[in-house]
Amino acid sequence: MNQPASAYFIEDRHDPNETHTLTVLVQNEPGVLARVIGLFSGRGYNIESLTVSETESKKHLSRITIVTTGTPMVIEQIKHQLDRMVPVYQVVDMTQAGRSIERELAMVKVRGTGEHRVEALRMADAFRARVIDATIESLVFEITGNTGKINQFVDLMRPLGLVEVSRTGVAAIGRGPEGMQSHAGT
Repeated sequence: MNQPASAYFIEDRHDPNETHTLTVLVQNEPGVLARVIGLFSGRGYNIESLTVSETESKKHLSRITIVTTGTPMVIEQIKHQLDRMVPVYQVVDMTQAGRSIERELAMVKVRGTGEHRVEALRMADAFRARVIDATIESLVFEITGNTGKINQFVDLMRPLGLVEVSRTGVAAIGRGPEGMQSHAGT
């Protein structure tokens, strides 16, 4: 015999968190970034990376790239809420689109002499990082790549004398001939 449907018998669903890169095309005007960030903070959504820059000055458009985590349902909520904001022209989930390139730039400062310095230079060469500043006691490397590559490089520099890291956040762009702006309603 079938049991009656009851909320008490529904099992707890624990959907795994996913990381998504969202690109948001917005009107470049004061307060837009604060409104977008407010949407995240007001609902307790996490932002792992945030970059923003004007992309077309004649159209007064800026591109915001946000890396966020959440369950699939939360990611969908974020996209729908962003899409409803007035100065937002377009929201693209670069992770879901699947045909995108993501890069990040980091500057990594390492203190060390002797063998640690030699090893840091060897690792930098293997990761195609460039030395952008050097003193007798320290090196600053510039490295560009996906987030995983940057994280791996930073982790390898820790035992060699890592002092500090400055990162830009993720920038993403779709592959192929179409541009995001071609779909904006301007």
